[in-house]
Amino acid sequence: MENWATGIFTSVSGGLGAGLESVTELGVLTVHLHAPTTDFRTPAKTAEIKALFASAGVAITVVFVGFEDDDYATVERVAESVGLVPPDRRQARLKETLAIADFASELGVDAIGMHLGFVSHDDPGQYSQIVEVTRSVCDHCLRNGQRFHLETGQETADELLAFIGAVERENLAVNFDPANMILYGAGDPLEALDKVGAHVKSVHCKDASIARRPGQAWHEDAPLGEGDVNMEAFLRRLDRLGYRGPLTIEREYSPDQAGDIKSALTFLEGLRAKILG
Repeated sequence: MENWATGIFTSVSGGLGAGLESVTELGVLTVHLHAPTTDFRTPAKTAEIKALFASAGVAITVVFVGFEDDDYATVERVAESVGLVPPDRRQARLKETLAIADFASELGVDAIGMHLGFVSHDDPGQYSQIVEVTRSVCDHCLRNGQRFHLETGQETADELLAFIGAVERENLAVNFDPANMILYGAGDPLEALDKVGAHVKSVHCKDASIARRPGQAWHEDAPLGEGDVNMEAFLRRLDRLGYRGPLTIEREYSPDQAGDIKSALTFLEGLRAKILG
């Protein structure tokens, strides 16, 4: 795979992300895959999905875990419902996460990623529980030869570094999404990248504006290059860090998702040529 291969976030069973048909039409060769529901993860369906992507010449580099009852309506609902933090859902979701890791392994994918959730750094009991459940995921992934990527946004860079240190697992990594740092108010994305860069093994190229329009949903992102991330500076920092993995576009909330992704691909190709030559 070429350095900074451009790709997109995709899905095979609905939900966020463009479908495989859009992937092939756009001509990208790498994707992050939103984990499909259980009926798409039978042995037969898994083999079918693997064959579809192989025949299209598209490499899946990370499978992302999500849950049907995750609620992103408000930041408060995210804190209450998302990831492995909610105690009443944790064990069932841990089981699902490990099953998705096995699904990814069957596809030949060496990383899974997810929003772990809002980890309270002020509640030692909860903190230690989330450290332990994260170790369980890491240890399972290690047996599969996989990394576990934590998506950025729901904590500051300093908090994320402290958490990674507490988990003490070499296969725990970061999927850096600069727009999420803005949307969650978790700090300047470029400063955050400087701090956690050594742990970054995948990225989402997503933009967001600090100023919000009246009535605009808190989680609404912006067309790539039109928000406040400063994508050229973001890529130049990735270059200095030695990151050469895929640049995966994630455009979630748009009336013209396909058009915005196409424009983003052209935008990234221009920056790649400018920076890497």
